[in-house]
Amino acid sequence: MIRILLAGQGGQGVLSAGKFLAESGMREGKEVSYLPAYGPEMRGGTANCSVVIAEEPIASPLCVEPDVLIALNSPSFHKFAPRVKSGGIIIVNGSLSDCYAGREDVQVIDLPANDLALEAGDVRAANMAALGVLCAMTGVVRDKSIVNCLQEKFCAKPRVLECNQKAFEAGIGFVNKK
Repeated sequence: MIRILLAGQGGQGVLSAGKFLAESGMREGKEVSYLPAYGPEMRGGTANCSVVIAEEPIASPLCVEPDVLIALNSPSFHKFAPRVKSGGIIIVNGSLSDCYAGREDVQVIDLPANDLALEAGDVRAANMAALGVLCAMTGVVRDKSIVNCLQEKFCAKPRVLECNQKAFEAGIGFVNKK
């Protein structure tokens, strides 16, 4: 079982990334839980979601102590980094945040997510760069499953699909270069 907390600012695609992850897990026949949480603001407010993916039934959708944190902005990083399980992974958007967690018991990945997304064609694809890192590091779902979800969601928007797919692949490449 892997518990993933994705957090950021409204409009950064935190909830979308969580949905892609959950849908991918479901399509692979895994047990999945998706629990979004967000403020009342349309954009700019806080947003986070918990995704739990397992081979066995999931007792609780709550992600009090995540195995992995994806933090797309600095406030989310500093708020949730202390909650990550010892031995866990923190993927932080280094384009918008420092990466000092003040902990030696977790692996912190300083991902220039916004920069990778811009290179892919649109800064709004930073969430997909982070998902690429997650998939490459954990194997929680197959890369192809995420790509299939992207193709289904953006089939009528080829440019958006291309940017998101490139950003996802850039995230995978970021891990493979290390």
